[in-house]
Amino acid sequence: MRRLLLLGVVVCLVLIMAVPSLAATAQLVMATGGTAGTYYPLGGAMSQIINKVVKDVNVSVQSTGASVANIRMMQNGEVDLALIQTDTADYAWNGTEMFKDDGKLQNFKVMASLYPELIQVVVRAESGIDSIADLKGKKVSVGAPGSGTEANARQILEIYGLTYQDLSQVQYLSFAESAEAFKDRHIDAFFVTAGIPNAGIQDTATMHKIKILDIPDDMYEKLHDKYGFYGQALIPAGCYINQTDLIRTVAVQAVLVVRADLDAGMVYEMTAALFDNLPELATSHAKGKEMSLKGALTGVSTPLHPGAEKYFKEKGIVK
Repeated sequence: MRRLLLLGVVVCLVLIMAVPSLAATAQLVMATGGTAGTYYPLGGAMSQIINKVVKDVNVSVQSTGASVANIRMMQNGEVDLALIQTDTADYAWNGTEMFKDDGKLQNFKVMASLYPELIQVVVRAESGIDSIADLKGKKVSVGAPGSGTEANARQILEIYGLTYQDLSQVQYLSFAESAEAFKDRHIDAFFVTAGIPNAGIQDTATMHKIKILDIPDDMYEKLHDKYGFYGQALIPAGCYINQTDLIRTVAVQAVLVVRADLDAGMVYEMTAALFDNLPELATSHAKGKEMSLKGALTGVSTPLHPGAEKYFKEKGIVK
């Protein structure tokens, strides 16, 4: 009987020792956005590569309310990685805009900048509105209340010397609501911060001949001097119906951030997994085609995680 008991103990010990990797696997959660948006499927594509390449790491993707919600979840330790925008990261780090009541939220560090989210200001082609300055006295949707788009709209109007008081009417509408109001001629213009082409703008362009307002170099410089998280961007001709010209605009970046206290070696391995396998990511999601080593720090105004910094130093991106 004693021999049987001893044999049982030995077998259990052998089994435990045979699967140490299971016990050591880090279970991480990535906060993304809504299932119908870009963040959720892109996060899924990135997590698949990380899980395949990085030993003892398993990243699962969670659908969320996107940037602002993701920052708060990370601050509370509910998630380990998150997709957010560079401007939202800057506001959280400094306790400004929608984070004024929260104070500074700094439980995150940047892994990498991913792709641009362009500020697109839509007007009717026949409206006579040719510049942001021409929005004075017009009915404008500036984005949902407390959203990143709304902050972008306010900041861009500011560099043109305009405030909401200079508009005849300000409406705080989501992208879908803005598109419907524009189609019904309840507003003259609306702001969208998103990748291109944006579905709402495409839908609007099927009913009205639209125009995207150009933001020239000198106005970009003024904006960037005050808000360093903005970069320049181009909307190629033909992106939308009847859009025959190349449009200059500005953009914030979608970035991948991680918990500030996440192991540097692990973050290094995850960063390497993504950027050493960009062709595979590009086949999994269209936004993967916009990611590059050259653009990995574009628009980043908050601290880089030491693990990511090590990788980018090896690649000559960080000096």
